[in-house]
Amino acid sequence: MSSSADMIDRCTRRRLLTATGTAATVFAAGCVSDGSEPEADTDGPPPEPIDLGGGKTDDLGGMIIGEHGGPNGQIFYENESPDGRENPAWFHSLLATLFPYHFEREDRGWKPRILYVTDYSAVDYELTNHGGNVVISSHTDPETFADARELRYVAGSDVLGGMGPDLIPFSENADLEAFRGDHGGEVLEFDEITEERVTAYQ
Repeated sequence: MSSSADMIDRCTRRRLLTATGTAATVFAAGCVSDGSEPEADTDGPPPEPIDLGGGKTDDLGGMIIGEHGGPNGQIFYENESPDGRENPAWFHSLLATLFPYHFEREDRGWKPRILYVTDYSAVDYELTNHGGNVVISSHTDPETFADARELRYVAGSDVLGGMGPDLIPFSENADLEAFRGDHGGEVLEFDEITEERVTAYQ
């Protein structure tokens, strides 16, 4: 736990989950009555995000998710899955692991059903000083994730994630602009995040 001297900023904005969103989570996350996983339904609603805590390790970098700060992510694929287990693939960094994994799998023909990333408008995030670097907190609970395509991202700020520079996602424009006003960077839409840009920001 960081000392009060290490803490340089704390965001207290929190987006409350609506009753509709909670109900959707309950219905979409259910299993069939015999306890087995339901078959994939590519025409129905996408799977809900899962908890990435509990010692899960990044599918590309192998580091434990949640221990190093920064945004996390998970990807559910239509007819493919990560090596050795069911969906989703999970990550502790967007620039260093999630997007490189995503682009490489797209080149193989994998089709993602949905990508989830940390929504920093939905959490009370903290910024701490580690060896002179400002690092944003990590969050792994299911309710901290949102559809990556619906978020906007601050790229190139002075705030780091678990593996250095990272994309910092927000669902609320006011939160994004407040963060960018304090820490710099440029705003990217999801469709503007390309392999070239990911490489350039690392």
